[in-house]
Amino acid sequence: MNDEATLVVIKPDAIQRGLTGLVLYRLEEAKLSMVGAKVMRVSRELAVEHYKALREKAFFDELIQHICGELHGIDHVLALIYMGPGAIGKVRQISGSTHPEKADPTSLRGAFGRMTTSGIMENIIHASSDPADAEREIKLWFRPDEMIRTPYPTKPSSIRSIAWA
Repeated sequence: MNDEATLVVIKPDAIQRGLTGLVLYRLEEAKLSMVGAKVMRVSRELAVEHYKALREKAFFDELIQHICGELHGIDHVLALIYMGPGAIGKVRQISGSTHPEKADPTSLRGAFGRMTTSGIMENIIHASSDPADAEREIKLWFRPDEMIRTPYPTKPSSIRSIAWA
């Protein structure tokens, strides 16, 4: 089996609840290589592009508010890239079904996801669904120079690296 790459985003609800370390610990079970990681604020533009396939869904605006941190008072996420054989399937198995109430109780979403009393679904983590989505998402969230190993062909840049003064 060839190496695959997958995007993982630890969402604001997980960060607010102090679950980041636990999520990382569980992802280590997959025995994959982490080739990119960054703490970042999610712009509305990035969120809309990331979730563009869901634009027509009734929950779209809530989804954008969630990933941007507007619903939890946490204005950042932890974005990660994992690579290795079967990376997408392994990460999705650890993550569990998107809907926390339908997820295996031993998965991250089954154990820590929830439906709030106000009806907001908190599923703590995003994981790419298939190779095409993984490639699109990784290219959307990461520049080649932000990865220690580039999972997809890229064009060489004419910009030289600039060291911090």
